[in-house]
Amino acid sequence: MTDLANHLSLFLREHLPRDRGASRHTVDNYAHSFRLLVTFVASEIGKRPHALSIADLDAPMILRFLDHIENDRGNKPRTRNARLAAIKSFFRYLEWRAPDRLDLVKRVQAIPAKTYDKALIDYLSRSELQAILDTPDRRTVGGLRDRAMLHLAYAGGLRASELVQLQVQDLEQPGMTDVRILGKGRRERVLPLWAETRSVLRDWLAVRPDASNTHLFVNARHQPMSRHGFANRLRVHVAKATRRAPTLSSKTVTPHVMRHSCAMHILEATGDIRKVALWLGHSSIQTTEMYLRVDPAEKLDVLHASAPPAIRKGSFTGVSDRLISMLSDVHSRPGTRSKPPIT
Repeated sequence: MTDLANHLSLFLREHLPRDRGASRHTVDNYAHSFRLLVTFVASEIGKRPHALSIADLDAPMILRFLDHIENDRGNKPRTRNARLAAIKSFFRYLEWRAPDRLDLVKRVQAIPAKTYDKALIDYLSRSELQAILDTPDRRTVGGLRDRAMLHLAYAGGLRASELVQLQVQDLEQPGMTDVRILGKGRRERVLPLWAETRSVLRDWLAVRPDASNTHLFVNARHQPMSRHGFANRLRVHVAKATRRAPTLSSKTVTPHVMRHSCAMHILEATGDIRKVALWLGHSSIQTTEMYLRVDPAEKLDVLHASAPPAIRKGSFTGVSDRLISMLSDVHSRPGTRSKPPIT
């Protein structure tokens, strides 16, 4: 194998899981990022992917790849930044594995993440959510499984990866009063379950096939349910629920929207952003603050609790500096330049 293939294999198969303790989900995402990257580079320079070298992955090539996935594949800037983060992680690994490539490594690591407008999160009203939860057919095995998945995804505010990796033993037995979640960054949390959630889980476990694996949710082939499989089942039920809740037709409901809905409903009920952070398993309260931007009630509470400050407007006086004069002129008449540039 070339130097790239050899180092990339060791990075994905040994360094990430063994040295960094990365989850299977993280390794899968990194592997997918590099599959996209090497396929693109190979087509750009006319080589087979296995013949690529580290030198072929220079900063200009990676920038073209990032533009490709955003413009040609239609990926959002957030996905673009995630691909870049995976690439940078590999190049940090190369710092001491391939010191002769240190200059190239530094150039790649200097590529900045793309900034983008952070839109308000989307979430479901309680009536919209209930319409989705009531859609699965309770008379079929698949319907009982989907009903249990939807209820647990919402009740726990689970990421799709957290839901599909749950094992039967993660449910506290025999009462199933709580569930143990292994979240992002390998952080564990234990969440209590509502009586209704426990009920739908019992219904599912009563008909769950005796699969050869211990995953809580399995597909029709008795294999562990995948993230894409859960997302597909969710889309099916959202389409059906739209007849009961027409407002769903204007929303794109993903597994993460179910998670956002749980967070918003907890915030409405408790008014405590810290409880939302603990429930969702956030490592920092700053991540959870995005829900405060959505809830107008929280903003009104802040406004009523404080008076506007009496701040007197200030200004520069007696300034003769040419740079300040130029900046003031541009500020007062944007888009024009009435004076020659400073020389």
